[in-house]
Amino acid sequence: MTAKFITVEGIEGAGKTTQLMFIQHFLARHAIPHVITREPGGTSLGEQIRSLLLTPVEQPMAVDTELLLMFAARAEHVAQVIQPALLHGKWVISDRFVDASYAYQGGGRGVDMARIDALSQWTLRDLQPDLTFLFDLPVELGQERVNKRNQGRDRFEQEKIAFFEKVRHCYLARAQQEPQRIKVIDAAQPIDRVQAQLAELLQTLVT
Repeated sequence: MTAKFITVEGIEGAGKTTQLMFIQHFLARHAIPHVITREPGGTSLGEQIRSLLLTPVEQPMAVDTELLLMFAARAEHVAQVIQPALLHGKWVISDRFVDASYAYQGGGRGVDMARIDALSQWTLRDLQPDLTFLFDLPVELGQERVNKRNQGRDRFEQEKIAFFEKVRHCYLARAQQEPQRIKVIDAAQPIDRVQAQLAELLQTLVT
């Protein structure tokens, strides 16, 4: 069986962490070797960059700085984790990937998509996810869930509702453009229904 590269996307509060655990258990049950990773992060250098990106600061970070740091972490992630794992026959499951840059920096921050395209081509070469799960839900519901976590918000989580509406819109637009790769799952459903749909989609990859 050819190793697969699967990515998980969604706005804050969409339940990605819970569903990543479900995917991990699914692959383990099918005895599929795999790696669970995340962006920004996934490597020692990437985790340092993640800290820079997520830690709230008094002086706002320049949009270009944010975009370039995201892709710097991604370049390291691809070279050190994703490509080596795939070459060794391991499936890679990543909590966020390049779609997040289009959604957050492109949709949310208003960066020209052509600039993100150029960075993607330079950084990723021909690497693309085989399948992307987009966990979608209304922004207000996502924010309610974030509030219930009872922990401090990171730099992105502190953004306004309008920012996340733009992010969500961009995610859904990308799903319309690439329906074969990006599968939208209604994350507002009860967890058992979300996971039933998730299992059905995963099953198509292992049979």
